Amino acid sequence: MRPPIRLEGHRAEIDGFTGEILRELKSKELPAGHLLVRCGNRRTTRCPSFTKLYRQDTYHLIAAGLRGGKNIPDQVATHPRVFATLTAPSYGPVHGRRVNGSTRCRCGRTHTKDDPLLGTPLDPERDDYTGAVLWNAHAPALWSRFMLHLRRTIAAAARLPQRLLHKVVRVSYAKVAEYQQRGLIHFHAVIRLDGSAGLYTPPPAWATPELLTDAVRIAATRAHINGPRIYGRIRSFDFGEQIDTRIIRSTAFQAGTTITEGKVAGYVAKYATKGTEAATGTLDHRLKRITDLWFESVPEHAARMIRTAWILGNHDDLKHLNLRKWAHMLGFRGHFSTKTRAYSTTLGALRAARAAWHRRHTPPPSPTTLVLAHWAYDGTGLTPDLERLAALINGDPTGEQAVTAGA
Repeated sequence: MRPPIRLEGHRAEIDGFTGEILRELKSKELPAGHLLVRCGNRRTTRCPSFTKLYRQDTYHLIAAGLRGGKNIPDQVATHPRVFATLTAPSYGPVHGRRVNGSTRCRCGRTHTKDDPLLGTPLDPERDDYTGAVLWNAHAPALWSRFMLHLRRTIAAAARLPQRLLHKVVRVSYAKVAEYQQRGLIHFHAVIRLDGSAGLYTPPPAWATPELLTDAVRIAATRAHINGPRIYGRIRSFDFGEQIDTRIIRSTAFQAGTTITEGKVAGYVAKYATKGTEAATGTLDHRLKRITDLWFESVPEHAARMIRTAWILGNHDDLKHLNLRKWAHMLGFRGHFSTKTRAYSTTLGALRAARAAWHRRHTPPPSPTTLVLAHWAYDGTGLTPDLERLAALINGDPTGEQAVTAGA
C-alpha cells in the first residue's frame, strides 16, 4: 500500500492590527515531524483512506443518475435504465467454478472460491496471450464502437436517421472496467434513456426499458474492431458471448434478486477502486524495466501477460498502444470509471460540495486575522521510527491511522 506524503512547513494566524501571532503550527512540532497527507491514489492496495472517499463519491455519482439528488432532478428515476455487463471472449480454456450444474472444473477438480488456479489457463503453452493482451488494449475502442451501434439500433427501432436521434432521445451512461480472474477486462455499465433535453425531460413512450435491453444486446453483438497483423495473423476484436442486461427497478420494488438503484450504485462504486492487483494478483505500479518483474511477487499467469505486453510494445505497428507503459495493466490503457457528461453530477462537484461543507462548519478566523501558510514536499513514506511505531499500533505502517491529515 502506498505510504503517505510528507510535507514540511508552517501555518500561522496573525492579528492584523497588532502583529501578534495568535496560533502557529510547525511541521517539526507534529508527532510525525511532518504534516502527513493522503497520496490520492484511488486503488485499494495503494491508499486505503482515499479509496474509501473515492468509493463513496462514486456511489453518490451513480446513485444521483439513477434516482436524482446532487442537483440532478428526481424524475430520472422514471427514465428507462439498464445495468449491462459486457465480457471478453475466450483466449483459451481456464480453471473455473461452474455456477450451473456440476461445480467440477474441466481439469477434473472442484476448486474452492479462493483457489489461486481460478482464471489461469488449463494449458498455458497453448493459451493465446497475445490475443488477450491486445484485446485489453483495444477494449476502450470496442466500447466506443458499442455505443455507436447502440445509438444506431435505437434509431432504427424508432425509424429515425441516426443524426436525428438526439432530437428525440439521448443515451447516457456511467461505466467501470473490471478485471476478471483470467486477466481480461469486462465492463459494467448503467445505461439510461432521456428525452431530447437530457435528464430534465422524459423520453418518448416507445423508449421503454425492454427496448433498451434489446438494443444493448444487439449492439454488443455487432460491435467489432479490426486489429493489426501480428505474427502473420490479422487480429480482430469483439465482445464475448456472455452479455448480461438487467432492467433497473426503483428501490420501492426490492424483492428477491431484483436489480435496484442502491444495489447497482454500490456494485459500480466497489469496482471503481479495484485494479489488476485485486483480481489477478499483479502489479499496481508501472515497470521501468522488464527485469524489475523478477523482484516482484506476481503469479505466473499475470507475469506472462506482462511479459507479452512488453514484447508486443516493441512492434512498430503497436507503438500507439503504449503497451510497455501499460504492461502492469496487462495492456489495458483506458480509465476505470467513465461517464457521459449528461449522466449525473461529477466527482469534482462532489468534492467541491464537501469542501464547502467543511468551510461552513469550521469556525472562520476573525476578519482582522491574517493567515500565512507554507507547505513543501519533503518526501513519501514514514520515517523508520514512525514505521516501527505504526507497526506496533496496528501492524500496518501505511494504514489510515498513520495519516494525520486528510485530502
